[in-house]
Amino acid sequence: MTITAAIVLFSVTWFMVFFIVLQVRFKSQADMGSVVPGTPKSAPGELDMPRKVRITTIWAIVIALMIYGVIQSGWITRDNMDVFGIMR
Repeated sequence: MTITAAIVLFSVTWFMVFFIVLQVRFKSQADMGSVVPGTPKSAPGELDMPRKVRITTIWAIVIALMIYGVIQSGWITRDNMDVFGIMR
């Protein structure tokens, strides 16, 4: 795997994990009881972004390393995904 492929793998993994982590323990302004005028009730009431970024980075490293290990081990290859025999 090239360095570019590894960076792309980590970036995609990071953003997918980030979108999941953003929803964990989410409290809207309506849940908090004070809606700021001009914002929707579903807007975040409190957002601890540095903590969510740290959690995302830790999980993304673990998941990306697992995916990298599967790719490098040869356990799953392109031939496994060629169910119609097109790539031969």
